Amino acid sequence: MAARYGLDVTVCESHSIPGGAAQGWKQDGYHFEAGPSLYSGMASTGRGANPLAHVLQAIGEPLDIIKYNGWNVMIPEGQFVDRVGTGDFISHMHRLAGPEAVADWKRLQTAMEPYTKAAAAVPSMALRQDPAAAITLLGRYLPSLFSSGTSSARLIKPASEVLDEVTKNPFIRHWMDLLCFLLQGQTADNTILALIAFMFADWYKPNASLEFPRGGSMGIVSALLRGLKKKGGRLLLNTHVEQIVVEGGRAVGVRLRDGNILRARKAVVSNASVWDTVKLVPADALPVQWRQEALATPPCDSFMHLHLGFDATGLEGLEMHHIVVQGWEQGVQAEQNVTLVSIASIQDPKLAPKGKHTLHAYHPATEPFSHWQHLQRGTPEYEQKKQERSQALWRAVEKCISDIHERTEIELVGTPLTHQHFVRKHRGTYGHSMAAGKDDYRSSRTPVAGLLCCGDSVFPGIGVPAVAASGAIAANSLVPIWAHWKMLNDIGV
Repeated sequence: MAARYGLDVTVCESHSIPGGAAQGWKQDGYHFEAGPSLYSGMASTGRGANPLAHVLQAIGEPLDIIKYNGWNVMIPEGQFVDRVGTGDFISHMHRLAGPEAVADWKRLQTAMEPYTKAAAAVPSMALRQDPAAAITLLGRYLPSLFSSGTSSARLIKPASEVLDEVTKNPFIRHWMDLLCFLLQGQTADNTILALIAFMFADWYKPNASLEFPRGGSMGIVSALLRGLKKKGGRLLLNTHVEQIVVEGGRAVGVRLRDGNILRARKAVVSNASVWDTVKLVPADALPVQWRQEALATPPCDSFMHLHLGFDATGLEGLEMHHIVVQGWEQGVQAEQNVTLVSIASIQDPKLAPKGKHTLHAYHPATEPFSHWQHLQRGTPEYEQKKQERSQALWRAVEKCISDIHERTEIELVGTPLTHQHFVRKHRGTYGHSMAAGKDDYRSSRTPVAGLLCCGDSVFPGIGVPAVAASGAIAANSLVPIWAHWKMLNDIGV
């Protein structure tokens, strides 16, 4: 986004390949995905589009999108294939939870309508972290804010507040906790209403669809890289930032591991986590209280990953996405309770050799780093732990493909130490675990002039949407209001 505005941009990437947590790699003809796989809203336009869609529109790099609408759900009440945008969920709910649940769900949909409209009233692309923010909001979006009334003010409250007013039905409450967990790694009582309102608008409207970028998540990375380079930006791989250089109270560049210093004329923007960014800033450059508060930001737990390449013979009709919930009593955030399984080659066959599939199963934000912090990658103890902690992933995959062990040709297991090493993220965390209504979300601004932060530890939500939104906000904050305004005109918001 900064390059789109005409700024001279250099991106320092520590890894040998771009993408961060969204990176992918190839092995023996299989394309493996390290990060997100359940996408929607990337092909939409206007204020209702998601932050990543807006960024791609702003840089003029549309994705080749594959649309589909089914995901296989296995919860304690039973199994069903949910076809988003069709109303199928209502019939499944009636079968599994009865007519009372259906009636409450319809009331919830009605209750959410003003919040879905309010969530789309001011897109995240319109935000910036300077006094000019008021000009953008009042000059472009005042009528929308007025029409939203008090709904807009409630968007930062916990989603559970609306649920409490509508239903106590256990099926609905568990389902909403699950959706919130997928969005923010939290339950409904800790997830801001704006996130779930946006998802309601995206998933439960007529003719809604799920999406997958052709080429996998690396298709997104490639689009962002094209947008950077065509505007004169450059990407430096294997470039490890050791310190943010601060002179006279201002961030003026970064010192690399090899000792070289890259100077910044305007600003340094850190996409490292808030915990890791603080460690990069000289201790005397940050107020003690700010540093302590930043380091006290609560992190989510980490991941376990299972990547498989396997024989697909006789598996016609298999869904791309599967979610397995072992039980509700322990909560969706319990260790190894919720497993996501993605078979990306079902939608994009080029991601695996002919007649084969590539699979990614993972426990999102539920693997404690404490299980791993005493281990070292590559040791026999570490390998044994990998096998032990990956068994729950195997069991979940077996519910989708009963003979997966016999079919498997490649097996790769990722751990919190894998995350910490390759993504260089504090304790291998998924992101922050700030609680709506209880914690104050961090800003992209810091006490150091010329230093901004972005990423999923400084914005509500988690993963790709938070990174896209916060990155755009940081870029917007670096340019004059008229340049920002023109960009909003260009993307039609």
